Amino acid sequence: MDDEGATKKDREALMGVYGYRNKGVLGVIRLYCRQTYSLMLNQLARMAPPPGLRVALQRARGVKIGKHVYLGFDVEIDHIRPDLVTIEDYATVGQHVMVFSHRNAGSSAEIKEKYFPSFVAPTTIKRGAWVTAGSMILAGVTVGEVSVVGAGSVVKKDVEPYTVVVGNPARMVRRLERETDTRGSLERSGRPTRRVGYEQLGHKGVEVEDGRGGAQ
Repeated sequence: MDDEGATKKDREALMGVYGYRNKGVLGVIRLYCRQTYSLMLNQLARMAPPPGLRVALQRARGVKIGKHVYLGFDVEIDHIRPDLVTIEDYATVGQHVMVFSHRNAGSSAEIKEKYFPSFVAPTTIKRGAWVTAGSMILAGVTVGEVSVVGAGSVVKKDVEPYTVVVGNPARMVRRLERETDTRGSLERSGRPTRRVGYEQLGHKGVEVEDGRGGAQ
């Protein structure tokens, strides 16, 4: 298969996802209109001042977002399958974070066929997790409940609950102490606090409030 054929195959696969296959030129037009609309919403969400508006715009794209979620400025969520991204209640996604649900070498047919085939999988950021600034969450990853992804990390595999991961590729550097009343506090007040030891990133332990105000 040549590079042009690979691109056409990708387009046909995506048309099948949205029910546009076998609709000829009209199906292609509808696909491109859908993608354009999604990209416009994503661009607006990246720069919208109110955090609630950023969340609402990403939901309109199909991203599954729970309650009291904070999205920072310039968060990029998958352009092709945003519907496969889930961000659960009380999670925080810092500025300049990228979240993917697909991998595709695009026009490079040989790379896709021999080395890195296209890949689509759900990506989930679990309840109370904190993905800090500039991190990248790759397709198919689950970031565990009340876990922390250090700034600039590239997460290629699942993150265990109540752990801190840093680096490229991200690796676990510590486990967080579970407090028996954390979930009860979260249900009662909606604003749980926890002590996060973050010395590995050059910071002392800090109190973190989920889902409110700014976050890195």
